[in-house]
Amino acid sequence: MVGRTAAAATTPDPAPDQGGAGGRPPRRPRTPRTPRRRSWLFGTMGFVAKSVVVLGMAAALAGAGAGYALYRSASADLPDYRWLADYQAPQMSRIYAGDSRLMAELAQERRVFVPIEAIPAHVQQAFISAEDQRFWSHYGVDPMGIARTVVTNLEQLGSGRRMAGASTITQQVAKNMLVGNDRTLMRKVREAILALRIEQAMPKARILEIYLNEIFLGQQAYGVAAAAQNYFNKSLDDLTVAEAAFLAALPKAPNNYNPARFPEAAVGRRDWVIGRMAEDGAITTADATRARAEPLIPRPQRRPDVVPVGQYFTEEVRRELVARFGADQTTMGGLVVRTSLDPVLQGEAETALRNGLLAYDRRRGGWRGPVARISASPTEWLPALQAQTRPPGAMPEWRLAVALEVRDREARMAWLERPDGRTAPQPRTGTLNFSEVSGWARPVRDGRVGGAPRRMQDVLSPGDVVLVETLAASPAQGRAAAQSERLALRQMPEAEGAVVAMDPNTGRVLAMVGGWSFERSWFNRASQALRQPGSSFKPYVFLAGLEAGIPPNQLLLDGPVEIMTPQGMWRPGNYGGGAPQGWVTMRSALERSLNLVTIRLAQQVGMPAVAEVAARFGVIPNMQRVLAMSLGAGETTVVRQAAGYASFVNGGRQVIPTLIDSVQDRQGRLVWRTDARECRACESEPGGRPPELTETRAQVTDPVSAFQMTSMLQGVVQRGTGARAGAGLNRPVAGKTGTTDDFKDNWFVGFTPDLVVAVWVGFDDPRSLGNGETGGSNAAPIFRDVMAAALGDSPPIPFRAPPGVALVRMQLPNGQTIFEAFKPGTENSARPPVDPLAGEAPTTAAASVDSNLGGLY
Repeated sequence: MVGRTAAAATTPDPAPDQGGAGGRPPRRPRTPRTPRRRSWLFGTMGFVAKSVVVLGMAAALAGAGAGYALYRSASADLPDYRWLADYQAPQMSRIYAGDSRLMAELAQERRVFVPIEAIPAHVQQAFISAEDQRFWSHYGVDPMGIARTVVTNLEQLGSGRRMAGASTITQQVAKNMLVGNDRTLMRKVREAILALRIEQAMPKARILEIYLNEIFLGQQAYGVAAAAQNYFNKSLDDLTVAEAAFLAALPKAPNNYNPARFPEAAVGRRDWVIGRMAEDGAITTADATRARAEPLIPRPQRRPDVVPVGQYFTEEVRRELVARFGADQTTMGGLVVRTSLDPVLQGEAETALRNGLLAYDRRRGGWRGPVARISASPTEWLPALQAQTRPPGAMPEWRLAVALEVRDREARMAWLERPDGRTAPQPRTGTLNFSEVSGWARPVRDGRVGGAPRRMQDVLSPGDVVLVETLAASPAQGRAAAQSERLALRQMPEAEGAVVAMDPNTGRVLAMVGGWSFERSWFNRASQALRQPGSSFKPYVFLAGLEAGIPPNQLLLDGPVEIMTPQGMWRPGNYGGGAPQGWVTMRSALERSLNLVTIRLAQQVGMPAVAEVAARFGVIPNMQRVLAMSLGAGETTVVRQAAGYASFVNGGRQVIPTLIDSVQDRQGRLVWRTDARECRACESEPGGRPPELTETRAQVTDPVSAFQMTSMLQGVVQRGTGARAGAGLNRPVAGKTGTTDDFKDNWFVGFTPDLVVAVWVGFDDPRSLGNGETGGSNAAPIFRDVMAAALGDSPPIPFRAPPGVALVRMQLPNGQTIFEAFKPGTENSARPPVDPLAGEAPTTAAASVDSNLGGLY
């Protein structure tokens, strides 16, 4: 058995394809089989893969559908973007005085538009590197930038930092100009769609131009040009690479990178922009190193020197621009406005009016008490005084001071000053002497001015906060003056006033003062306040007589007048209540401002004729036809009165007051000019005929009548109620005083051959200025001061007589000889005296006369 087994074990098996008689068929080789578990795993994985593919395709289709739906929803009501191709950035408008000095800037946003061709390349590249490195290559949306931002935001998730955006410059233009800045997904989608469309509608350079001129860069600066001025006081051409990089760092967060508040953050962000510029190849590595080493020193723009006077004038110009061009065009249209303002004359007019109002206040106003009361304790007065608000309208040279100690003959005062305007306020002390206040500081109690003070305690108490002005020390004070400054007590007057100075030949307003201070009140009393002109209206009544052929030497009766009215018997009188003078010439009646003669003359020529004159001259367009109006009971404005008197001196031509000479748009094109006269041959060759201006103004009265009135008004200044107006001027001056009933309004309107000045003084709430306060005492001195400043040392110029006037030498009752002006052939036409009101008093023409109205003189 063993042997067989061994033999069998050593004998090879037959070949598989061989058989043998009696042998078993050969066995097939065993095929390897995969285990059942592995086969199941592979099948499961295949199924999952197929499912994932199917689900992925389904998700993709769903996402595409959702994306399309989102696109349709976002693009359904997108704003029109095509207007950007013609968009003009808002620009501030500028107003200039007659000497080309800047008066004001009108703007909602401080912006200076600069075309892309004028923006230096390194400034453009700084913003591109900081905000949109692939600006020149993408089509409005930057996929690579979006991916990088997503990764950055995921890395910073949970850090508390604000999520970064991925907006291109084009997207920022779409956001700023079209869709707004809401932080929502829908806004981003709309922004992206618009960016793609904007890129198709306009070139890249135009998109960059809009962006660089629209972007907000802090400190009220919109656009790179305004920012360069605000931060560095430079133009774009003068910016260094480092300064351009700083400006490009601002769009992200202008307030957070303000170099004055956060210098380290500003430098860090600037250096980051410099690195991006070097990375983009806009600058070399050496340039970047030098730029990083440059210190960031802001040099805030010193605003252009602005005319420090004429706020009322400027506001009047602004209102006229808004009325003519609209508010948006006025503040955002980039208009260049040339005005007629004479800054020197304007300053003199403001000073003259303030001096006149102060003089009246010291004479009539009394002392109305302190501005406030605080503790005079040595440890308490300083912080309390520092907390006090300066009263609006106080003059710049006045100081708020507190009375620390009050004696019989003086008071020790203290105030605060900043020597350089920036350091902490420093206390100073001075002395207010009783002699400075004894003549005028009569205490006011219950609206009544009391008697003169007898000691300083009647005026001040310790702790009173008042306005004071330092006075120059007299040499006699010596060392004491150096230790304690002399002070003067000040207070703002309650009375107001207005002044208008005008060129009578053109109507250009050279100066306009609408009150004591624009800071205290914006109401322009020169153009907005309707006041009774009083006797300054009488020249229009007398002009109606001249036009009717009555010569200046016609005798008129100055006698009592009684007219029955619905209010009772009206018995007007002359100023002062003096006895009537009897028969006087028309010239003398105007020079002495006789009310009774004026009423009789108005009755003789007829009130319709007087009203028609007032309308022609533009003084009172629709005047009532009642006799009280002849004494100035109507209402008009200071600027209308100036224009009316201007027609007397310019030969009877209509005068329309103008403040604006011309307006240009942002391209420098003339869009409006007030002078509508045509200039013939202005464009002719040097050898051609001289230019001729075509006169288009209406003739409101004949030249001879206008000259006759000028001559009579010259007599008012030489011999009549306006004597104070011409004192010291030593030249021909004409004009007329005006004082209304109960001394509520004071006027003086006068002129020389080349300048008209109208002055009004009164209270905003009409009330009496005080018994005896007339136009000759209050308004005339202001007129004289303005006229003296305007004329200076110029030679006297006589009034120009028109052709055809007859000048006859005549002797006045006082023995003075004058040349009286007559219309040709009327030299001896003075008729016997007539009295239109003699006999029974007419009731029909005077039925509506108001006995409470009327002028004095």
